[in-house]
Amino acid sequence: MKKIGFLSFGHWTPSPQSRTQSAADALLQSIDLAVEAERLGMDGAYFRVHHFARQLASPFPLLAAVGAKTRSIEIGTAVIDMRYENPHYMAEDAGAADLIAGGRLQLGISRGSPEQVIDGWRYFGHRPIEGEDDADMGRRHAEEFLDLLRGKGFARPNPRPMFTNPPGLLRLEPYSAGLRDRIWWGSASNATAAWAAKLGMNLQTSTLKFDESGEPLHIQQAAQIRAFRAAWKEAGHTRTPRISVSRSIFALLDDRDRVYFGRGSQEEDKIGFLDENTRAIFGRSYAAEPDILIEQLRKDEAIAEADTLLLTIPNQLGVAYNAHVMEAILTSVAPAIGWH
Repeated sequence: MKKIGFLSFGHWTPSPQSRTQSAADALLQSIDLAVEAERLGMDGAYFRVHHFARQLASPFPLLAAVGAKTRSIEIGTAVIDMRYENPHYMAEDAGAADLIAGGRLQLGISRGSPEQVIDGWRYFGHRPIEGEDDADMGRRHAEEFLDLLRGKGFARPNPRPMFTNPPGLLRLEPYSAGLRDRIWWGSASNATAAWAAKLGMNLQTSTLKFDESGEPLHIQQAAQIRAFRAAWKEAGHTRTPRISVSRSIFALLDDRDRVYFGRGSQEEDKIGFLDENTRAIFGRSYAAEPDILIEQLRKDEAIAEADTLLLTIPNQLGVAYNAHVMEAILTSVAPAIGWH
C-alpha cells in the first residue's frame, strides 16, 4: 500500500486559457483542491515553492489555511528552498501551521534549484559565509532549522521580562512535538540522499535528478533510495523513514483527457543541464488508457521502492478537472497495482 498525494506548483497567469489568472486564484484554489483531495480519499496535499515567479511562494499561510479546512489529509511542501529561509522564523511558522493542522505537516525542504533571478536569496538578506557556495548555505540553514525543531532552550531569558518565563533557557514558540520527524529532504543526488539520511530526514525524489550513471531516471532513483536506506541504517535511527517519488501520471478516460494529454506525451526521459556543469535527467510523463498505464507503472522501479507517490497536477486547468485527474488514478489505476 502506498500513500498517494498531489503536488501543485500553483502556477497562475492572466491568460484566457488559465483557470488561475491571479495569485488569489492559485491560493484559494489550492485550498479547495486539498479539500477535494481529502474527500476523494487522497493521502496528501503538497505544494512547491518558487520565488520571483507567478507560482506559490509563501507556504505557511497556505499550509495553515489548508490545515484549518481539512481534518485528515497530510499537508506538505515539495520543496521549500532553504537558501531563502531564516531558520528561526521558519521554525515558528512551521510550528504554528503544524499545530493548526493537528500534527499533519510534512515539510519537504532542499537546497533549491535554478530560480527566476540571479542569486535571488541575496534579496532576502542571505549570504554564504566564507568557504560556502549557495548550496552549502542552503544545507546549513536546513541543519539550523532541524536543530531548532528539537525544542531545546537556547536563548538566555531577560531577568526583567514583560511576562513570566518558564525556568531555564528559552526555545522558540509555538513548539510542535513530532514535527522534527516529519521533515523531508528533496534530493537530486546520491550523496545528498545519504546526507539527509544521516540527519534523520525523510527523502523526497522529484521528476529530475543529477545524471550519475546514464541509466533511466527510475533506475537511478531506485538506486538512490537504496543508498538512502543503507545510510539511514548505518546512522542507527530507530524509526522507519518515509520516501516519496513525484510523477506526472494521467489516465485517459474521456475526451478532455485525450485533448489535454493524449497527444505528444513525453514517453522518454530527457537530458538537460541545470547549470554549466550539472547534467540532469528529467523523467518522462505517463499518459495512457488505464490498462496500458498500469503496465507502464509496474515497471517504474523508483515508485516500487517508495512508500509515497506524489502526482504532479496541472493546476491551471482548475479544481474540478484536477479532482477528476486524482479520482481517475485512485479508481482506475491504484487498486490494480496494489497501491491503495
